[in-house]
Amino acid sequence: MAASALTAGRIPPFPTVKAHELYSAVDPALVSEILDWFRANDRNVYKSAVATLAGNRKLRPVFIQKKPLVDQYAWIHKTLKLNACNVIGEQLLQAYLMAAQQSMLGMFCDGLGIPHDGKGSVVGDLPKKLDAERLAATIDRLVGLFDPNLFTLYLHCFNMQVPGGWPELTEKLASDERLKLA
Repeated sequence: MAASALTAGRIPPFPTVKAHELYSAVDPALVSEILDWFRANDRNVYKSAVATLAGNRKLRPVFIQKKPLVDQYAWIHKTLKLNACNVIGEQLLQAYLMAAQQSMLGMFCDGLGIPHDGKGSVVGDLPKKLDAERLAATIDRLVGLFDPNLFTLYLHCFNMQVPGGWPELTEKLASDERLKLA
């Protein structure tokens, strides 16, 4: 069952998923978009990610860096699907979302009434419970404004911020057909 769920772009309905599971389900084009953004805006993060991933696979970074860009991206994506690379995968997602998608994060926080710094970084503690009606209304509004795959990826990452995730968000991710990763 899990393989068919991942193939369909739907994550199995666990409370929260891990970064490597997200990379297994997400459209490779979205991963390429993220990597393109890092290469254009923060090459140090890109180089550090390649070095860390290569080290985890017992390879020298130069082995990866000498590959054509499309092959580098394919190798990075394949490697990020491994459980052993979960931490670096989560860090890359968080860094990308916090730097490149600030308007989406801010609009999501505004929709839920979560105080933030204007750039999507939460000020104070995360809420213990999410208002299901506000969540549904916010998702309805934002899923049309942003790439649904990217927005869904963000929702999964946001849900990873508390142990076990928020039941309201977990349910929405499992039941809303618009919230597929691929």
